Amino acid sequence: MHIRIDRAHERDVPLILELIGGLAEYERLADQVVATAAGVRDALFGAHPAAEVLIAYADDRPAGFAVFFHNFSTFLGRRGLYLEDLFVKPEFRRLGIGRELLTTLARIAVERGCGRFEWSVLDWNAPAIEFYKRLGAQPLDDWTTFRVTGDALRQLAGSAPSGPT
Repeated sequence: MHIRIDRAHERDVPLILELIGGLAEYERLADQVVATAAGVRDALFGAHPAAEVLIAYADDRPAGFAVFFHNFSTFLGRRGLYLEDLFVKPEFRRLGIGRELLTTLARIAVERGCGRFEWSVLDWNAPAIEFYKRLGAQPLDDWTTFRVTGDALRQLAGSAPSGPT
């Protein structure tokens, strides 16, 4: 089987949405997907792209994807690469596609001078956790992720003084 990793293009928006749906189903979060073609198109390929996408192909069949963006480490004084999502369709797992996506991302991080390459994984996803550890990734057990969304986000935004000047 030939594995190919390509950068996504605007024409790939329907495929990206399909892969988002597959990821959401795997993570048991399908009821939370509200992404639309227009929103994804604007966020990824508009005037100010928020993230980038790699698509993995196995013998020219779409097999998975990785969504990533740059963050910044104040301690390193350098940007990093953050993997938002990685998903390989069930029928293509255990063929090296996940490893190939991560290797490509690591290469991009090095080429761009990033000081870190980071991602999160759901606590219950033991196969992924073991896979990442075999690649040399270390879990950061001393950090807790916080999130503000929806009404709580709007409430927090409304309680703040006017933005930066």
